[in-house]
Amino acid sequence: MVSRVRVWLNRTYAENVFFMDQLRRNPSDRAVEIHATHGDPDSPVLAAADTAELEPENLSPAGYVEYALDQCARRGIDVFVPRLHQSAIVAHRAEFEAAGTAVLAPPPEAVAVFHDKVIAYEAVQAIGVPVPPWYRVRSEDELVAAVEELEAGGHKACFKPASGAGGVGFRVITRTPFSLMQLSGFPSPYVPLDLVLEALRQAEEPVDWLVMPRLEQPEVSVDCLTGPDNRVRLAVGRTKNGRRRGFTLHEQWLDPARHIAEGFGLHYLSNIQFRMFGDRPVLMDVNTRPAGGLHQLSLCGVNAPWAAVQLALGEDPGEVVPPFLGQDYTVVSGLRPLRPVPLPQQRPETTDPLPGVPAPLSAEPADSVGSAAQALPL
Repeated sequence: MVSRVRVWLNRTYAENVFFMDQLRRNPSDRAVEIHATHGDPDSPVLAAADTAELEPENLSPAGYVEYALDQCARRGIDVFVPRLHQSAIVAHRAEFEAAGTAVLAPPPEAVAVFHDKVIAYEAVQAIGVPVPPWYRVRSEDELVAAVEELEAGGHKACFKPASGAGGVGFRVITRTPFSLMQLSGFPSPYVPLDLVLEALRQAEEPVDWLVMPRLEQPEVSVDCLTGPDNRVRLAVGRTKNGRRRGFTLHEQWLDPARHIAEGFGLHYLSNIQFRMFGDRPVLMDVNTRPAGGLHQLSLCGVNAPWAAVQLALGEDPGEVVPPFLGQDYTVVSGLRPLRPVPLPQQRPETTDPLPGVPAPLSAEPADSVGSAAQALPL
């Protein structure tokens, strides 16, 4: 009899409830139990898990590694999919392996390269993958110089943190003065240059921004599955152009993505994003973790989360080829259960938590609802 697989997702995105659904509906018909931890008791991933706990707050990276090792030992975790403190966790991979847990994440060297977007752009450019013009900015004068140079070339300037994820901190520079127009309708990513400069003058610490031209659509996110042997098993592009989403296997997107995944050893699941600069695709960003929209590949007949877990367990799925490309679709909000409030205790057979760690959450049925994104055909 094949034993069940125990998978842990730590403080992950709400959309990964679909990642969890795919693990349970795996084509191997293997029993999967999912453990989830989060800092937000209302995260839908906690309700979707078989067992769940609130994470302790304000742990240092080293402290979080100790917490994670204890979770793996107490919970009998076979595969750990880390998002929070990924860098610290992969640096201790050998300790997790000694505890019987495979860490589904790239090696430390690869994670370090793509933690900083400037280092990433330099490294990727060195292996021949096109990147957009970029400027590292830490001061008011550097920002003005970068914006003026981009505008002289006919581009709109935008900026984002040199280290960050999920589009947090992304803004587009405009010369239009602040007015009531900015206060009508929905909030916009556009921000007047004079307000940005004033904020920089008042800041107590320097910023660390990447300034670059605003790139054009389509945006193509290539989901890659790469083995520990650095060979890509799966590469499929998800296209986004406004509300319309779709899929592509065009080599103008897949070839540079494979080059990056194999060249830097982005083991297991990664997401490599491109946009257009003029008439050619250029790299926008690299995520060393599963993308929130990875489950959308199910519209192509692919279960990428399960193939990654197989790789982590040493069960090579071989080359994963989509049997077809799904039709165009859009993403809408849907209902997902939340855990009841107040939060009950974990089921009795579970051992007591560590001192100072919040009590675990129940695996009982939920009675309230939250939202998550679903893919629906257009």
